[in-house]
Amino acid sequence: MQRREFLTAVGAMLTAAGAARTALADVFPSKQIRWIIPFAPAGNYDVTSRLVAEPMGRLLGQSVLIDNRPGAGGVIGLEATVNAPADGYTIVMASFTVAYVAPLFAGKKPMLPVLAPVSILTTAPTLIVTRADSRFTDARKLLEEAKAKPGTITMGHSGNGTTNHVAILRLQLNENLKFNVIPYKGSGPGINDLLAGNIDCFADQLTSSMPHIQAGKLRPLVNFGLNSIPDLPKVPTLKEAGCTPFEGGTTAGVFVRAETPRPLIDPLNEGVVAGLKDDNTAKRLRELGAIVRPSTPEQFTQALRADEANVAELLQKNLLRPE
Repeated sequence: MQRREFLTAVGAMLTAAGAARTALADVFPSKQIRWIIPFAPAGNYDVTSRLVAEPMGRLLGQSVLIDNRPGAGGVIGLEATVNAPADGYTIVMASFTVAYVAPLFAGKKPMLPVLAPVSILTTAPTLIVTRADSRFTDARKLLEEAKAKPGTITMGHSGNGTTNHVAILRLQLNENLKFNVIPYKGSGPGINDLLAGNIDCFADQLTSSMPHIQAGKLRPLVNFGLNSIPDLPKVPTLKEAGCTPFEGGTTAGVFVRAETPRPLIDPLNEGVVAGLKDDNTAKRLRELGAIVRPSTPEQFTQALRADEANVAELLQKNLLRPE
């Protein structure tokens, strides 16, 4: 085949493929969308996903089914996503730590390269909470005991490699202290154990802890963020507690399998953004302390790169590894 004939043939194939993708996007979605939550019910991911899914489904004209797949710090839910067809009908909520760090703790390769970003959902402040009747009445008492009695304070988190876990590791590294760190399959089970008196403290997103704080059942001790939480101005930041500051909030969003065509990602992005901008959803997320952040896929990619820089030191010191 001559070069000109070859190029003509390739052009025709690309044109046909483009037309096929356009036609596919015109009828997408034509059935129910499955939204995988890689953690147990009642945590930050579960609360956020359920609030956004309903208005998203209204815009797209199809229902959005919530599917909790907890385990391995979120890896089980991610595997269910990448093993599903790349047809846009399976989406997952995740963060950089869940998609990149958690698989390392599970002895697997990072899964971020096999996922495509759709939109950021929220950034949720992360903080350490304890029971209202705990001996830890403030951050100073917690940090002093952690230094004086290494490994004796039980500190839960929502799963190995999650943002909560990474925040604990960074606090231990920066302040030269040690907790007895206990992973759970999401914030819900961990908070239940904390309320039952089975652990001393829990690192959690404000979105899942706020109802218990407002009910007087939990006491917030320290905020891992760089800025104060407007609804909890008396809770000190790390800097205010005398610690080296870092940004430990959870920025999470929606992903699909990497091979999903862009003409299918765009309607999903529109649906997620519409869900976040829904008045009732946005109001409820703000009440829970989350920062609502609808974005383009490109903006989400930039945020993921920033998160990678935030864990660089832990990676260099080989602290992000299976234990």
